[in-house]
Amino acid sequence: MTPTLLDLLRRVDTPTVCNAIEVVQGKRGFDGFTRGTMLCSEPGRSVVGYAVTAQIAALAPPSEAPEVIRARRMAYYKAMHDAPKPSVAVIEDLDYPDCIGAYWGEVNTTIHKGFAMAGALTNGVMRDLGDLPEGFPVIAGSIGPSHGFVHVRSLGTPVTVFGLRVAQGDLVHADRHGALVIPPSVMAGLEAGIGQLLASEKLILDPARAEGFDFAAFEKAWTDFENART
Repeated sequence: MTPTLLDLLRRVDTPTVCNAIEVVQGKRGFDGFTRGTMLCSEPGRSVVGYAVTAQIAALAPPSEAPEVIRARRMAYYKAMHDAPKPSVAVIEDLDYPDCIGAYWGEVNTTIHKGFAMAGALTNGVMRDLGDLPEGFPVIAGSIGPSHGFVHVRSLGTPVTVFGLRVAQGDLVHADRHGALVIPPSVMAGLEAGIGQLLASEKLILDPARAEGFDFAAFEKAWTDFENART
């Protein structure tokens, strides 16, 4: 991922990336995205980075010895700290859909931001909405008040968040609309694909926003738009 592409991905929303992937692939049907409605702590910001994956649980106390749980938690933080940047924490809460443990509160988000991570994606819970650090968006499944018995169950294994399977190192784009994994096969053409998509949308958006937009203008603009889009 070039610095230019990274900057571009940070400036566009996830639906734009989703459509641009289809432009690069030359067909509709890309399905590597989340399903359902998610919540975002910073609605106006996109998250871009390579996934660092883990699984947590919080409904019941851990059954392993405290020293085992602590060692796994420290290994988790070390992995988050050492991950190639830009990076995104992608955390599957194994209690879903009955998640109660708000892993993403003021303390944990501040730690991850301090590790220079771009944000977090989870099917679990976030809290402390008025106190989360700016510049570290959390895209989560719910909001709640408690941390329960939250503890790390696994690290670095593939996870599933709202129907999206994410493996360690996958390139993730996420915002208030949800998240997707960018296929490596489209990377070389993605910058051009985004440009082509935005240009095709202007063919209908510019006339629709202009004064005097009537059905005749719509028909012409829509024909141009249909001929240009994937």
